Amino acid sequence: SLWVEFITASGYLSARKIRSRFQTLVAQAVDKCSYRDVVKMVADTSEVKLRIRDRYVVQITPAFKCTGIWPRSAAHWPLPHIPWPGPNRVAEVKAEGFNLLSKECHSLAGKQSSAESDAWVLQFAEAENRLQMGGCRKKCLSILKTLRDRHLELPGQPLNNYHMKTLVSYECEKHPRESDWDESCLGDRLNGILLQLISCLQCRRCPHYFLPNLDLFQGKPHSALENAAKQTWRLAREILTNPKSLEKL
Repeated sequence: SLWVEFITASGYLSARKIRSRFQTLVAQAVDKCSYRDVVKMVADTSEVKLRIRDRYVVQITPAFKCTGIWPRSAAHWPLPHIPWPGPNRVAEVKAEGFNLLSKECHSLAGKQSSAESDAWVLQFAEAENRLQMGGCRKKCLSILKTLRDRHLELPGQPLNNYHMKTLVSYECEKHPRESDWDESCLGDRLNGILLQLISCLQCRRCPHYFLPNLDLFQGKPHSALENAAKQTWRLAREILTNPKSLEKL
């Protein structure tokens, strides 16, 4: 009975209604707390965002952790003809489960139906982290994130760190042996991922690793993707031609 007000006419738990109540509760807490002079709620959004000392913005997202179950929309994974990650790791990843987040879907902004705003966002953070354990995978991702932060923070925000994380998972499928992820192979893996990123940017499509029907470039301006492809090619060319490039990049 406590959940009745958050249930849709179809009998589903509404992400939008949960977020709305959560926003009200956080606003009340901010108003009553002793830090209300330095913490302000960000207006004009259904997300719960706090601006702290006019310098930092913190977003708090309501979520359900779904451990030990795997969504039907990702049931095709792992693909039967690919030897990575192996049955034991697959079992570990699926045991991590997934999270359901109450978030605005920016790619549908301005044209969301109430049904879409009631829907929850699937997130696989723990499963992806489990998948990318071992070898130089984490180091590879860390370098890619740094390259993105320093060189690919572009107008239109075409790339974020999640694109990098996704492409590392695809690279793991292409190079399934653990020896492919030895420290000595780090340069090859970086080059492979950057070239794959260029291909995705030029095709204007980057499939989610677990939900390949979901395009992570959806809603991104084509001009921003083209600009990102050019910038990524400059990075890749520098790394391919200069053995000491990462020291200065």
